Amino acid sequence: MASCRDTRCVLDKLDWMGAQGIWPGGRRYLWTDAFGVVLLVSLYAELEERKYLDEAEWVVAEVDRVLGRHRGIRIGEAPDRDGQYFHYLAMWLYALSVLGRHLPDYRRKGVELVRQIHDNFVVPNRGVVWKMNEDLSAPYPGYGFGALDAFDGYVSYRLLDEKALSREIADMRLLIDRSAPDLRITQDLGLGMMLWMTHFFPDEDWASAQKARCLGMLDRMWMDEGYFCREPGLHDVKFAFTNYGVSVGLQAVNAMPERIQRVNAFFGIYRSGDEYDLEAITHVMACSSHFPGYLVRSFG
Repeated sequence: MASCRDTRCVLDKLDWMGAQGIWPGGRRYLWTDAFGVVLLVSLYAELEERKYLDEAEWVVAEVDRVLGRHRGIRIGEAPDRDGQYFHYLAMWLYALSVLGRHLPDYRRKGVELVRQIHDNFVVPNRGVVWKMNEDLSAPYPGYGFGALDAFDGYVSYRLLDEKALSREIADMRLLIDRSAPDLRITQDLGLGMMLWMTHFFPDEDWASAQKARCLGMLDRMWMDEGYFCREPGLHDVKFAFTNYGVSVGLQAVNAMPERIQRVNAFFGIYRSGDEYDLEAITHVMACSSHFPGYLVRSFG
């Protein structure tokens, strides 16, 4: 199965989000903006319309203006989205690498960001801190190491510039080799993102092992109504944006095509009745599920 390419659905949703002031306007949130930049650059490549590339550059400039700090990038604009998440930064680095395929200065921008953040987040031979204070002075109170963060950095760094970031890539590879043999993910979005990461370097041992584990776990979490539950045993707990992340991961590894279609159909009409119905993360991730574009290695 080739990945989804439902650009009509995506364009309609982008028009709706724009009219509602949800995205690319609205409050900045680094995770959403990263997926949004990849989406816009993918639309540029697919439709050959320069406006999408220009809009991707505008989003990057707005992220810098609103969220950019002396070192790194804040999680989001809302008051409760302070601090810095490494896995959000890694996703942003991936977005810069994608934009850099067409505008090389953005690759250099990504390398500069890695050099601002890497040594603050990484504790050699131990792990990557999941969340740091906004000025990167210390770990955010109450947070330890992230289970997937070394993988996030390893993939994003390698896709950005293997030569310039060879030291930082080696740091992450050492952490992967320590953690991958025992790592078992049980949360929906983590499973989707790990699947996505495995497809870039599928012949590496960690990638083949994690792909098999993730697919097995997701099979346990499938609900016949048409969605993946949050974790095994939490059968009634479901989120649209996390299921869309699972869909991206499954498309990356070319697995469970019928379930991808059912997820898109289920959440196309599902309403949670809370703030997520209008949150940009829900709808930008929906676009990524319907048209992953450059999220999939074979695109372009």
